[in-house]
Amino acid sequence: MNFDLIVFDWDGTLMDSEARIVTCLQAAFRDLGVPEQEAMQRLMPTADQALRQAVSDGYRQHFLVTNQTRSLLFDGVRDTLEQLAAQGCLLAVATGKSRIGLNQSLAETGLTGFFHATRCADETCSKPNPQMLFEVMNELGVSPSATLMVGDTEYDLQMATNAGTAAVAVCCGVHSVERLLALNPLACFDNVNAIPAWLNQCQSHIPAAHLAQHQQS
Repeated sequence: MNFDLIVFDWDGTLMDSEARIVTCLQAAFRDLGVPEQEAMQRLMPTADQALRQAVSDGYRQHFLVTNQTRSLLFDGVRDTLEQLAAQGCLLAVATGKSRIGLNQSLAETGLTGFFHATRCADETCSKPNPQMLFEVMNELGVSPSATLMVGDTEYDLQMATNAGTAAVAVCCGVHSVERLLALNPLACFDNVNAIPAWLNQCQSHIPAAHLAQHQQS
């Protein structure tokens, strides 16, 4: 297996942003007088469109402006990206974040220069629709067979399947190992740091079945 393009999810894959996301969502619910715990648990399945939009707008305001909870890159992310770039890989991001949110995160972390293409949920269809991946691959001229998606949720893995690309899971985000393995990724690692060495093994024609294992730190 040889991959020319590595596409990363952002939150939960490269950046540890769970605490900030949760506090911003809680604040948006409080602003509207929506019972916080119940809403968080059920994710508002019966809410009308107006309320959903109000929560979305409030979340965005808190995340981009008022909330000061820090989101940090997972340990080793910069080094991993440097290794992949040195190996000649094209790098991209496909994320559920807004364009404003991703640009803010890229600027804060200094990672903008690593990525050859990025796509956000407010620019195209949301995961697991494959359109986000299709657009990245088309922009960079890479086929699905030469593309690898890396993500921490089943939605990332489903998007990869829908787009006809391979996928690797990382369990440093919000979905459990069991949920991730149910989508049959090529491998499931604790974090992205294992990917450069794994890719070297892939290019050495190590059987995929031998690689699909959860690496404990």
